[in-house]
Amino acid sequence: MKAVSIGIDYNKKNALWTHSESLLELNELAKTSNIDIIHSFSQQREKPDFTSYFGKGKIEEVKHFCKENEIKCLLIDDDITPAQSKFLEKDMNVKILDRTGLILDIFAQRAQTYEAQLQVEMAQLNYLLPRLTRLWTHLSRLGGGIGTRGPGEKQLEVDKRQITKRLGFIKKKLSKVKQDREIRRRSRSKLPLLAGAIVGYTNAGKSTLLNTLTNASVLSEDKLFATLDPTSRKLTLPSKMNLVLTDTVGFIQKLPHHLVKAFYSTLEEVTEADFIIHVIDASSPTIEGCIKTSLDIITRLDAADKPILYLFNKWDRVRKPNAITKLIEDFKPQLKVSLLHSFNQDDFYNQIDKLLESFNKKMRFFIPYNRMDIVNLLHSHSTVHSEVYEKEIEIEVTINSILGDKIMAMLY
Repeated sequence: MKAVSIGIDYNKKNALWTHSESLLELNELAKTSNIDIIHSFSQQREKPDFTSYFGKGKIEEVKHFCKENEIKCLLIDDDITPAQSKFLEKDMNVKILDRTGLILDIFAQRAQTYEAQLQVEMAQLNYLLPRLTRLWTHLSRLGGGIGTRGPGEKQLEVDKRQITKRLGFIKKKLSKVKQDREIRRRSRSKLPLLAGAIVGYTNAGKSTLLNTLTNASVLSEDKLFATLDPTSRKLTLPSKMNLVLTDTVGFIQKLPHHLVKAFYSTLEEVTEADFIIHVIDASSPTIEGCIKTSLDIITRLDAADKPILYLFNKWDRVRKPNAITKLIEDFKPQLKVSLLHSFNQDDFYNQIDKLLESFNKKMRFFIPYNRMDIVNLLHSHSTVHSEVYEKEIEIEVTINSILGDKIMAMLY
């Protein structure tokens, strides 16, 4: 599908994302959704026009271009109101898609599991609900038919009621999926395993990292949002510490709150993790913005206080390594790698060990004789300082406090 993209240059000083960079990312999103961007239009404004987003003169210019080049779709690098969308679609006679609508379109193409499909549909319906501006005769996925239309109701009212009903159904289904996930998570928490979440901006290399470390066979493409579904795999470090690593959905700038909310059950893996591996595309021209966006979302997920290892990927593509090294010097601990070409796994394992070492502390356990499994776990996962066998087995160890608390929970 041929399309043009448009965006407003707000000319904000010290902005992490320039207008051109944001438009470039929108065009990459379009490419992921198999939309061919023919041209991009910009206009400097303090804020969008209340009715038409762009000013009237620029709208006429865009309209003329679309008519001459048989453009079928107009992409907007912001979230626009239903009123703006209705005006533009009527005035220009093309399909109007804002940034959120485009992201949802990509999500719909990429969703593989039942949970991801439910999450995408819920986000789509929440997006669609305020945009029902004309009579709809389809919405086949929402049910309908005989008995659903009340006396004197307009089709618009019926559609809104059907969408609301469908949203209630999806929420119940997602609640059940969430319960199943929590059961699996609780079963994992009974084992002496530390959980790590692999997070970062979309297309930074998160799935590639999981595949490299665990042979997970997760889809890995040079496209935005190649992965939507979380994938967890067990990893045993050379130090014999057992971990569970989970790949998560990628972050992106201007990610609306309702999209984060829709994917919250997936992003819960970040909230529940013991530590975070933040994968960053070091070659990105918007590296500062990518880091800031990811850290903002991590903060929104109440996970900012967790230990973080910063993994700067695609280092072989960095054109000015000295400048980038200075730019990222405050993000520690860190590793500079190329996951596809020069990834030293031993360095990675050592950094993970060091990251978790800071949480080591002395703990004392009083273990009944019928729980020798706990004794074996402590010998496997800690440094034993003393072991006294009396009425109970008293063991003093140095152990990762997160792991020690899990073993303590198993005991009591």
